[in-house]
Amino acid sequence: MTTPDETKLSLDRIHQEIADGYDEELELELEEARLDHIVSEIPGYEEADTLDRKVYFRELFRLQHELVNLQDWIQHQKLRVVVLFEGRDSAGKGGVIKRITQRLNPRVCRVAALPAPNERERTQWYFQRYAAHLPAAGEMVLFDRSWYNRAGVEHVMGFCTDAEYEEFFRSVPEFERMLVRSGIILLKYWFSITDDEQAFRFNMRIHDPLKQWKLSPMDVESRRRWEDYTRAKEVMLERTHIPEAPWWVVEAVDKKRARLNCITHLLSQVPYGDVEHPPVILPPRERHEDYVRHPVPSEMYVPKVY
Repeated sequence: MTTPDETKLSLDRIHQEIADGYDEELELELEEARLDHIVSEIPGYEEADTLDRKVYFRELFRLQHELVNLQDWIQHQKLRVVVLFEGRDSAGKGGVIKRITQRLNPRVCRVAALPAPNERERTQWYFQRYAAHLPAAGEMVLFDRSWYNRAGVEHVMGFCTDAEYEEFFRSVPEFERMLVRSGIILLKYWFSITDDEQAFRFNMRIHDPLKQWKLSPMDVESRRRWEDYTRAKEVMLERTHIPEAPWWVVEAVDKKRARLNCITHLLSQVPYGDVEHPPVILPPRERHEDYVRHPVPSEMYVPKVY
């Protein structure tokens, strides 16, 4: 009698299994097509010159394969990598983070997206709550917004004093130099979009019932204060662009190009090589004569709606 372990997988089954692994990308493609239909109904809409979808997905899959190789190298060499993603609301930070982490092990590559500080955290050293999320050996941490909140939203919205703002600029270069001296690889990306593009993306959120939750009162206020945020960004880049931890600006009006360009650059900033993996061989499953599988009561099953 042929056991399941001895059954050969058919070519069709293998193809199906691989295709299932890319279903999320298919969902994202369909999602973008749905959004295209929604925004085409917005007054004044003009179709943008964007990257062909086939080219985009081919390159994305290739880069994600390289990200897996980078992950293996980070784990093998016990590296510590920190990547900061900053930019205006709707600039596309979350989109590129999602594509970076999509195929990676969350135990190796994790995302830190901190909420507003609570009362206790407001009394701590400013960098303290961020330091708690720094990587151990063999880890990469992606900060979806970071300690640069103080140079942006906190300053513009009046959530910090002028003295705290100035102290941040005195402290952050030394803080980042300390991280780099400790052996952490630190990368800082600013996602840059135009005034018109942000207005367009906010309008998309307004018209899309699945994305309206993303448009917070703070986002609406940031739209009104575009020029204030611009001045804050310019001061931030000027005062914190240091040789040990320079800023890298990603042109993000075209989301697809921005994702590919950012991932390509990230891969170029952490030299990595191939890591040999021992072959994995499934052992034969043990079978015992006295083992009896207990039936599951029918009422415990999830209804088969589909």
